[in-house]
Amino acid sequence: MNEFKNFINGQWVTTGKTFENRNPVDNSLIGLVHEAGRGEVDAAVKAAKAALTGPWASLKLEQRVDLLHGIVDGINQRFDDFLDAEIADTGKPHVLASHVDIPRGAANFKIFADLIRNVPNESFGMDTPDNGRALNYAIRAPRGVIGVVCPWNLPLLLMTWKVGPALACGNTVVVKPSEDTPATATLLGEVMNKIGMPAGVYNVVHGFGPDSAGQYLTEHPLVDGITFTGETGTGEAIMKAAAKGVRPVSFELGGKNPGIVFADADFDKAVAGIARSTFENTGQVCLGTERVYVQRPIFERFVAALKQRAESFKLGRPMDAGVNFGPLISLQHREKVLSYYNKAKAEGATIVTGGGVPAMPEPLSAGAWVQPTIWTGLPESSPVIRQEIFGPCCHIAPFDTEEEVIKLANDTPYGLAATVWTQDLSVAHRMGAALEVGLCWVNSWFLRDLRTSFGGAKQSGIGREGGVHSLEFYTELRNVCVKL
Repeated sequence: MNEFKNFINGQWVTTGKTFENRNPVDNSLIGLVHEAGRGEVDAAVKAAKAALTGPWASLKLEQRVDLLHGIVDGINQRFDDFLDAEIADTGKPHVLASHVDIPRGAANFKIFADLIRNVPNESFGMDTPDNGRALNYAIRAPRGVIGVVCPWNLPLLLMTWKVGPALACGNTVVVKPSEDTPATATLLGEVMNKIGMPAGVYNVVHGFGPDSAGQYLTEHPLVDGITFTGETGTGEAIMKAAAKGVRPVSFELGGKNPGIVFADADFDKAVAGIARSTFENTGQVCLGTERVYVQRPIFERFVAALKQRAESFKLGRPMDAGVNFGPLISLQHREKVLSYYNKAKAEGATIVTGGGVPAMPEPLSAGAWVQPTIWTGLPESSPVIRQEIFGPCCHIAPFDTEEEVIKLANDTPYGLAATVWTQDLSVAHRMGAALEVGLCWVNSWFLRDLRTSFGGAKQSGIGREGGVHSLEFYTELRNVCVKL
């Protein structure tokens, strides 16, 4: 049986308290996870703090960059191990994890290693009151110990999206993976030791949120900044903890993202794009589409076409040929998703397709499976339309005018992402400016240049990640003024 241990100061640490890690495909037991208590979290944070002034701090920039490139090589050399671990934890199809999760998980270290080597700093010359001159220039200093609290939907990818820039900037990290997906963060500790990463630079503590590793980490006074991806309620709790000591936070939180299809859109591409943004990763993508607005002339045709797409997915074991749709992350999360399926039915929604649990053969019937689901006919006030479900589902509603759909799309406390499908360039630019989101895709979805800003508006987050934008959180900008 697998054991997932805490990784503290370069050593593997067991505890007297464990919890089960189960495969969502069939609910089989993967292994036991050693839950970190307050003592283990304290040891991890203190190890990270000590590393800030140890061998890690004495490395030249090029040496730090070389270590980050070494992490990339280490992940790629053990690609199959990371892939197997990610698939076991999440149940996602092989075709998705092998093309997205693991390659991007490695690439995140490369992009920030290359970036930090070339990032410019500002400088200003100025006149002084005594008719002399002075020079001001900026230094980017590491923020310190970063607490990294990770989600379960893209475990390696979203963890390294934070750890990569943190280490590139010279910080140290304590990572708290989701209790549902402990494997790849743990496996990365083996890579760190193999490449010679100084002890204490990368640490992993396992556990839950309240009264467990998550709370102990975010409350720890030696943690200098906290970055978190997850649902908005958890972000609020972390923000309260961070307020003590006035520590900065970087949050990418929930969303209820609109997909907007105009009548002039390339119909087939729009259907394919909305199908992908709604159902990929079983709908467990923060950037996914749960609200779809389709211009009235093509509404009925679009609903029928998306229904056909939803019913074409092949469910099954991740490694089986042709499988392109997996289970939800856990039986617990399935209860949440099904509660919205039941609300939609109770409110009189038209169930276009799905709406329940698929019939799966043994032993898969014990897994966390749900049907891809489409509804129409609900009012905009419905919880199904107002609240994030995080499952493979969407509600489709018609609209008539550009002004109407902007109002519908923006009528939400969230503001993470939107997709717009149109062949009218003027409409595309107007929508991009009018939608209250951090990311707006036109005629695409999940198309990412990792140098661009990433983050949400309103209750969907604080701050931006990606490229130089990540450096704003992971460094302290220090101005030096020299009178000449």
